[in-house]
Amino acid sequence: MPALHIRNVDDAVIEALKRRAEAHHRSLEGELRAVLERLAFGTRTVKRKTLRLRLKTVAVGSTSKFGREEIYGDEGR
Repeated sequence: MPALHIRNVDDAVIEALKRRAEAHHRSLEGELRAVLERLAFGTRTVKRKTLRLRLKTVAVGSTSKFGREEIYGDEGR
């Protein structure tokens, strides 16, 4: 995938983009991608790649069960 490099971006713009990214729970790069997609395609829906989570169950040879304290170490808080 091609990459973009943008020079001479004002510090205030970068800070505003960082705040925006934080508000949307994204990285700065993710926020920039979202902004560029929205501007490039307007209000049309952008088809995104769907990431599928594939889980695989494996045998570990143990049947012991752990309690909350052993897992979290928080004594049930």
